[in-house]
This record gives sequence, C-alpha cells and structure tokens, in this order.
Amino acid sequence: MSLKKTKAIFLDRDGIINDDSGYVSKIEDFKFTKGIFKTLLALQDKGYLLIIVTNQSGIARGYYSEEAYMNLTLYMVEEFKKRGITIASVYHCPHGPDDDCKCRKPRAGMLKAAQKQFRVQMKDSWMIGDKESDMLAAKSAGIKQRLLVSKEQGESATHHVNSVGKVLEVIG
Repeated sequence: MSLKKTKAIFLDRDGIINDDSGYVSKIEDFKFTKGIFKTLLALQDKGYLLIIVTNQSGIARGYYSEEAYMNLTLYMVEEFKKRGITIASVYHCPHGPDDDCKCRKPRAGMLKAAQKQFRVQMKDSWMIGDKESDMLAAKSAGIKQRLLVSKEQGESATHHVNSVGKVLEVIG
C-alpha cells in the first residue's frame, strides 16, 4: 500500500446513494437516486476515493438483521462495480440514537476509521449527505468541504444542492 495520502468523497447512503424510503433493508426496496452513477463515476475519475458512511439504526431497533444489511450492501457495491465504480469501503453504525457509541453520526467515528485505513487527507476531501448529522460528523472529522443535498439549508454545510444530479455543479 502506498504511503501517499489521498482525497476522498464520503457519502451517506439513504437519501444520497438510494432514495430514503425509511429503513431500507431489502434489495427490492432499494432504488438508486437519479444521477448517482454518473456522479460517482465522474468523482472517481477526478481521483477521489469513494467511501460510504451510514447510520443503520434499523439493526438496533430490530427492523432488520446485520445479515440483511450486509446482503443489501453487497448488492449495492456490485451494482456500482458493474458500472465501473469502485466503492473503497462501506462503514456502518448499527447502533440506535440512544446508544453511546462513537460511530453514529453526528459523531465522527466512521470517518476517522476510514481516514486511518486509507490515509485520507481530510482537508482535500468532501462529505455528501442529506442531513445535518452528516455535516456535523464531517466538520468534526476535519472535512472542510461539506455538501448538503436537501431542500433545506444546513448550518454546518459549506455547499448546498437540492438533488444528487447537481453535485457535479459544486464539486465538478
């Protein structure tokens, strides 16, 4: 492995990678967001490592199992791979909002784990998320560029667009 530090795009899953229809755990319910393949391919071509960081409290709540989550994650990663997109890693927090863990966003545990594993240069990286908790986790991890994909403005975001299809207008 190279000792060179790299730049990354950190992506939330629900609402960014797939339509957020609430506790998605089955392949048949997983719908990729419009423009996500084109967007990630372009970002990958710009030299960014693609890393997904996702809260999955549905596991702690008993809505679905860790195995169901892993099966869906494998499907998602394979669909990207079929289109020439490499997801470097997927980090998830299986804990609920009342659990005192270090990984659940808005805490930065997942981002810091990825930073260490891949030698990510946080100041050259981006977080793309649809919730303020994504922006807060990124800010806490030292990510300077934080893109909120939402109809609402976020206090901790440095950039804002209303759809995944517009991400390249900002990062492009």
